[in-house]
Amino acid sequence: MRTVLICVLGSFILSFALCAALIPLLRKLGAGQNILSYVKEHKNKGGTPTMGGLAFVLAAVCIVIAACGFSDKRLLVSLAVGVGYLAVGFMDDFLKKRRKDNLGLKPYQKVIFQFGVALMASLYCCLEGLTVLNIPYTKLSFDIGWGMLPLGIFIFIATVNSVNLTDGLDGLAGSVSAVFFCAVGLLVFLQGENEAVSLLCFCLVGALLAYLVFNTNRASVFMGDTGSLSLGGFAACVALFSGNALVIPIAGIMFVLSSISVIVQVIYYKKTGKRVFLMAPIHHHFQEKGHSEGKIAYAYSAVTAVLGMSLLFPFV
Repeated sequence: MRTVLICVLGSFILSFALCAALIPLLRKLGAGQNILSYVKEHKNKGGTPTMGGLAFVLAAVCIVIAACGFSDKRLLVSLAVGVGYLAVGFMDDFLKKRRKDNLGLKPYQKVIFQFGVALMASLYCCLEGLTVLNIPYTKLSFDIGWGMLPLGIFIFIATVNSVNLTDGLDGLAGSVSAVFFCAVGLLVFLQGENEAVSLLCFCLVGALLAYLVFNTNRASVFMGDTGSLSLGGFAACVALFSGNALVIPIAGIMFVLSSISVIVQVIYYKKTGKRVFLMAPIHHHFQEKGHSEGKIAYAYSAVTAVLGMSLLFPFV
């Protein structure tokens, strides 16, 4: 427990310092966010520095390495995957800045990069025997063998893009992710699956809490795809590598809701020419209904906390 507290505090302090240093640098480099014209509530956010994910990811990575070293293979692969997705997001953000629009990497380029990282991570699971799935709310589990290859690829791509879709309001993706990693970190800790993976979760919690100081409404910095894709990669890693892939739809329910709302909106609009929601992802629907960004972020985080903590019942 002492190590957990040190990791959370260390990540918070380092992330806070990095965010404070990075924001003026991003402003100087002109790394401002281009705002989508159809989201009228966000017109005053144009030019807000983006790529803030660099700060909290670097902080979490540095602290967890300081705590665990380089001896745990699952941790090292998790860091490689998270940084791999960060690189994809950074390229996307960089191209958006360079072109001064919201068209970064082309869709097929994103798919290729995301699929490549997901394939390698899923292969690692199969080759290392990390193919057991724990059943939520029980202490039961079953082994799916090489079935983890297609399942892992699906989980990585789905989780990464779901977190990315959730990153649409000040403090939303950061707060929901912090609660998600706290719940999963506690679950892995209680299961005794892997201490290093658990500590990675807590390092991300501390780093995200510091980032939220600068990201809650009105935000001084956005995480960008640099941060959201990386968070999705870390979320998939800590879940799969600890045997808890099945908890993602529970603890990550708000991420799932973002994706489902977009899928439903697109399919229904193509079939009928009408919309189910005023705007998708659904957090924009709530915003169009007049709810504040802070209220939506709080509600999302509260639901995540309740469902995430419910996963701990078998261990208390």
